[in-house]
Amino acid sequence: MFRCGISYPRCRWIVPLLVLFAIIFDIVAIAASSGWVEDEDARSHYASMWDQCRGRDDNWECKSLMEYSWAQAVAALMLIGLILLLIAFILACVGLCGSLNIGLMPVIGGLLFIVVVVQIIALILYPVKFNELIFEGHYYYTWAYGFGWGATILCIGCGVLFCCLPNYEDELSGIAKTKYIYTHA
Repeated sequence: MFRCGISYPRCRWIVPLLVLFAIIFDIVAIAASSGWVEDEDARSHYASMWDQCRGRDDNWECKSLMEYSWAQAVAALMLIGLILLLIAFILACVGLCGSLNIGLMPVIGGLLFIVVVVQIIALILYPVKFNELIFEGHYYYTWAYGFGWGATILCIGCGVLFCCLPNYEDELSGIAKTKYIYTHA
C-alpha cells in the first residue's frame, strides 16, 4: 500500500534548521573577505561590505569603505539583521524543539519579517551607493552578495511558515490524525 501525507511534527525541527541556514548564509555574506563586488576582469578591483581593494597580482592597495556613511549603514543593517535572526533562532528552538509553544510562533514570524525589511534595505543600498562611488567599467556582484540575498529569501519563507504554524497546533503536537493526500491499495 502506498500512502502520501504531510507529517507536520517534522516541522518542529525542520523550520528551526532553515532559520539556522539563514544565519549561516548571513554570516558568510557579512564575513566574506573576497568581496561582494568585483570588476569584469576580476583582476584590478573588488570590494566587500567592509573595504575595497585595487591593484594587480600581489600588489593590492585596500581602503576601508567605513569612511562612507552609506557603508556604515549597510554594515549596521546587516549586523542588526543577523542579531535579530539569532534571537529568532533561539525563540524557534524554545518554541518548537522543547514543549510546543504556539504563542511564540507569530512573534518569531514578525522578527523574521523585520529581518527581511532591514536586509532588503541594506542589500539595495549597497549596489546603489557603490555604483555612485565607482562609476568606471562594469562590475559583477559575487557569490558573497548572493548569500545575503539567500539569507533574506530564507527569512521570507520561514516568516510565512511561522505565521501559519499556529493554525496547525494539533497536527504539530501529533494529536490530529494524519491526513493522506493520496492512498493506493
